[in-house]
Amino acid sequence: MRRTVVNYYAYYDSPIGTIRLTSDGISLTSLHFGTREATSAELSIFDETSHWLDFYFSGHQLDFTPRLLLLGTEFQIRVWQALLEIPYGQTISYGKLARRIGCRSAQAVGQAVGKNPISIIVPCHRVIGSDGSMTGYAYGLEKKKYLLLLEKQHNPI
Repeated sequence: MRRTVVNYYAYYDSPIGTIRLTSDGISLTSLHFGTREATSAELSIFDETSHWLDFYFSGHQLDFTPRLLLLGTEFQIRVWQALLEIPYGQTISYGKLARRIGCRSAQAVGQAVGKNPISIIVPCHRVIGSDGSMTGYAYGLEKKKYLLLLEKQHNPI
């Protein structure tokens, strides 16, 4: 059974473009790069997410995650939850991520990563090719490189 979600919108101006936030009124349901298309709503989850993004883009590691509502298949949600476990400033290959969740197919994991609705916070940009190459990112490799470099510059490891 799929849950019907009423969407509220807000926008965040990041160093690499406008980010559109959506919410069901309680939790964050998506975060993606886009353009301003609707009137922003005033919700505490948008304030919480904007605070998170302010800290993130200033190079700080965060000790909290905004309230998230992950809507997808059971497999997608399992992959997205595994993404949340990738430490700040570190990367993992699709194959290693697949093995970590007990999946035999790096390609299936890659497809689920590509459908991640909450970019940056659910850090799909931290997944790379097995040879260390920058592979697919829904918003372009330049944004992925920016995010990884930002984290690498501020990673204490």
